[in-house]
Amino acid sequence: MTIRIDRRSFIVTGSIGLGAFAIPGFAQTAMVMDAKGFTHSVASGEPSADSMLLWTRYVPMSGDSVELRAEIAETADFAKVISGGAQITGPWRDYTAKITVAGLKPSTRYYFRFVAPDGSFSPVGRTKTLPAGLAPLFKAAVFSCSNLPFGYFNAYAHAALRNDIDLAIHLGDYFYEYQTGDYPALKDAVAGRQPLPATEIIHLADYRLRYASYRSDPDLQKLHSLVPMIVQWDDHESANDSWEGGAQNHQPKTEGDWNDRRAAAIQAYREWMPVSDEPWKTYEIGTLATLFRTETRVLGRTKQPELAPLLFKPDPAKALADFRNGSWQDPAATMMGSQQEYWLAHAMQASVKSGTKWQVVGFGTIMGNTLTPLGAESWLSPDADPRAKAYVRAGIAATKAGLPSNFDSWGGYPAARKRFLTSAQGMGANLIVISGDSHNAWAYDLAQGGKAVGVEFAGQGVTSPGFESATSADPKIVARALVEANDELKWCDTSRRGYMAMTITPTKVSNDWIFVDTIKTPTPAASIGHSATVLRGRNIMA
Repeated sequence: MTIRIDRRSFIVTGSIGLGAFAIPGFAQTAMVMDAKGFTHSVASGEPSADSMLLWTRYVPMSGDSVELRAEIAETADFAKVISGGAQITGPWRDYTAKITVAGLKPSTRYYFRFVAPDGSFSPVGRTKTLPAGLAPLFKAAVFSCSNLPFGYFNAYAHAALRNDIDLAIHLGDYFYEYQTGDYPALKDAVAGRQPLPATEIIHLADYRLRYASYRSDPDLQKLHSLVPMIVQWDDHESANDSWEGGAQNHQPKTEGDWNDRRAAAIQAYREWMPVSDEPWKTYEIGTLATLFRTETRVLGRTKQPELAPLLFKPDPAKALADFRNGSWQDPAATMMGSQQEYWLAHAMQASVKSGTKWQVVGFGTIMGNTLTPLGAESWLSPDADPRAKAYVRAGIAATKAGLPSNFDSWGGYPAARKRFLTSAQGMGANLIVISGDSHNAWAYDLAQGGKAVGVEFAGQGVTSPGFESATSADPKIVARALVEANDELKWCDTSRRGYMAMTITPTKVSNDWIFVDTIKTPTPAASIGHSATVLRGRNIMA
């Protein structure tokens, strides 16, 4: 239907040609208040062999509640609707609808749409169910760290043009919570890419508006409309470096109770994303693989250790050594909480016992051990941000004490990491860890007790910058130094953006790191920058 825009309209997307977004500044002029009708196209998620969750958003002219119907068919003309459902939505859930349709066939591509009471249709989406039995091949595109003002979502555009992707996986930082000019600074932002609201998002209305703003991006809409997506949050869906009881980017004195902000973030996430309300979940890709969606951020995570206070002690070296030998190894410090740890261990064991070939676990942050090379300060640009300099110097001090560079990742929770890897090792899992958060690309051979446990494919950001934003050194020099300083690390790239394409077969899993040519202009041009493969039963990269 044609979208009517009144003087309070917000986010026009449903009937605007995609080419319009290539016009500098168009995204901002298109963001007006309260668009009516189907405002943000369609999406699908939570796939299984016989069901799918379908998502849309529809605002009726009256602004009241509305009943939407979903239809799904094997042909784009919907000549035979084989399943569907209905839901009543309204302002209490920001007019979003999520309907799970059942009775589908495995490994089958479907078309779906929503129908409004006036007979108007949403855009048509495409989705695909998971396989049943032993599939010969399954391919997933893996994304993380999508910061709108840093540039165009060309990674989404490239993946959307492919016909070989069965599933998209987003490992977090789907958007960023900062105010305009904070991250990135205005000088580093791409014109016309500033999301709404301009302020830092704190309240439910803010989070909803930020989702609506990001979901107006045509490349993100296109990807959502073509493949099902399994999503999990990391920190920026709430606030930077969040944990169970707070966040680095939350100040209770001026921004209120953290629990209120966390609840608002979770509610908006569940409204706007094609995801179920379960905090963690398994997905059976036939007997080929089990994929585990986890939550490692705001429900059970213990507060991250802080390195900076130790560096200002009278004897920093002793303070770091005491920390390394003491509180750093506290078994009570956890990323997931004991309930989720128990669930994941038993779900993985069930997957192994059933004969499923691979166990694929998605985490928001990197698990591989990563130390800062002692010569890293020489990488910095002369005019590097003082915070970047302080971070690198702190990392070097940590390395000298035998500590990792990042305590917001699994590096801050060594006992929890050991529990997970020991469990996977004991059950004989064929473990693949996929992770995001760092903005850079990494390949690790994970080990515990000197023995191989599995591999980790860690993905670069869609747009969020990596080491290159603060360094002037040749990226090849940076990568070589990082690999040499870290036993588990086998390859990395710290200068390019994009996504991962993971291919699973019964005998091997391979991963391509796809790097886009640029994020400063809209183009889907991209190429494979590196590939890695692990053979079943080996738990190390070939």
